[in-house]
Amino acid sequence: MTLHHHDAIALSRRNLLRSSVLLGAGVAVGALPFGSSLAHAAVGFEARWPNVTAMLDKYVSERKVAGMVAVLGWGDKDPGFIVRGKEAFDDPDMAGENSLFRAYSQTKPVTGMAAMMLIDDRKLKLDQPVADFIPEFANMRVAIDPKSSLESRPAQNQITVRHLLTHTAGLGYAGVGKEKVSAELLRLGVTPAVLTRMKIPGLPVSPPTPGPDEFVKLAASVPLVSEPGTEWHYSMSLDVLGVVIQRASGAKSFEAFLQERMFDPIGMKSSYFRVPATEVHRLTANYGLMGGFPLPIDPSKTSIYRDRPAFAFGGSGLVCSPADYDRFLKMIANGGLVGSKRVMGAAAVALGVSNLLPDGVSTKGTFIDGAGNGAGRSTPSSRRRCWPTSAGCAAHEGADRLRRLADRPGRPHPCQSR
Repeated sequence: MTLHHHDAIALSRRNLLRSSVLLGAGVAVGALPFGSSLAHAAVGFEARWPNVTAMLDKYVSERKVAGMVAVLGWGDKDPGFIVRGKEAFDDPDMAGENSLFRAYSQTKPVTGMAAMMLIDDRKLKLDQPVADFIPEFANMRVAIDPKSSLESRPAQNQITVRHLLTHTAGLGYAGVGKEKVSAELLRLGVTPAVLTRMKIPGLPVSPPTPGPDEFVKLAASVPLVSEPGTEWHYSMSLDVLGVVIQRASGAKSFEAFLQERMFDPIGMKSSYFRVPATEVHRLTANYGLMGGFPLPIDPSKTSIYRDRPAFAFGGSGLVCSPADYDRFLKMIANGGLVGSKRVMGAAAVALGVSNLLPDGVSTKGTFIDGAGNGAGRSTPSSRRRCWPTSAGCAAHEGADRLRRLADRPGRPHPCQSR
């Protein structure tokens, strides 16, 4: 979990990252005391956050996770860290702010903000058809009953950049969706994620994921789950958006765009889509709970993240350190600034943390029930503002239950962990 809480004068951030545990129990934290008097000195820091410290102690001592790192900061000050456990149960190295964690769906907000950069550059428009960059998406079809068959009809609406940002494009998600559309994507290898080299009972198997050009061609050949711009469905839309960003920007790759425009300017030196051999010693192990016991499904020394992926997956592919992800959130909390250096326009940040859902779309009955959706992240349902006196709020929870919230407040702690 991470939490940002900020306004135009003094911006604060709370960023709680934990090792990803497939099928593991989620982190639960009550409302935390927070204020501008927060001290960041190592001495006494944990005493100021007894609930957070107790939670880390509990999860690590009960062996629910090998290690956990909580990062808490205020405005542009250096963050404080609370650390427990190791990078793996059998690893002598302690977990820390520079350990490498699989970000999974925490990649989506990074991709969303990259799109905001191009909108600010006027190389993208929020309601621009995706077919302008991926012609195969010009004549999409919609499954008539996606739960039972792939029988389809012509789509009435074009998929737009807004739809990709907000999971309203109607795209499926291989291995995640429960309908025929997602099953067909899985069969074709349109699977924008890596997890393990192991064959794990119950986990779907698909052909190797193709490169970005073939990926979007195959994706466009499968019917949509719903009419674009009408329903919210968690999907591979941010992976498609990564390809759009690469083509709209003219960059060599989506990864190259992020490196030049985001990672280097922010100082994110421990963020990768492929972990270099020299950095594998910092990579945490990934576990699955099998019969209540943690089973290593992706040990660091043989991790699948040591291989070059088919392409940089904009929805799930990032590996980074807690300190690096805090740098990203800190940039957002400070309206696009890193110190005195501007990385993003203030208006682009404000747009990215606002609710961008198309008019008439509801998230009722989904796992973000009642929330809105901004640039790759969920937001409160207000069309323009998080709270009556707030400028914007954003949140995201990935498939590994790692969660982050961000808020510009006019009242104390409007976005709280539960």
